[in-house]
Amino acid sequence: MRSLQETYAPNSICFGCGPANKKGLRIQSFVQGDEVVASFTPASYHEAFPGMLNGGIIGSLLDCHSNWTAAWALMKKHSTDQPPCTVTANYAVKLLRPTPSNHPVTLVAKVIDIQDDRATIEAVLRSGDKDCATCKGLFVAVKEGHPAYHRWS
Repeated sequence: MRSLQETYAPNSICFGCGPANKKGLRIQSFVQGDEVVASFTPASYHEAFPGMLNGGIIGSLLDCHSNWTAAWALMKKHSTDQPPCTVTANYAVKLLRPTPSNHPVTLVAKVIDIQDDRATIEAVLRSGDKDCATCKGLFVAVKEGHPAYHRWS
């Protein structure tokens, strides 16, 4: 099964989710019912200090995963076969506890509000059975003329 990123934006160079960015995080988001789920395996160069994942990396993971959740939801809302190009309008991350970097983390996101061109998403980053960080953000579909409009093609 191909991820949302591989299916709809295989040439994207986004640091967090771009399949074409060889130095990026390259997360892969998959639809599972009403949620979108991803797994990410940290490396030592993603650490803030030995054994713990960097907060900026956590933010990037939650931002990109939530953005793709919004794009997927807007695609479904409008019954199209391609998601609109969406960008982050705002997002807030709460770091609940240090996140170990010695095994994969799981990202789970869901839509809590959707309008014509935007979606509000809540997401959580888990390590094992513990929630380590949460995110709530607003993601907006952009129109032609916006610098990000063609970034997925």
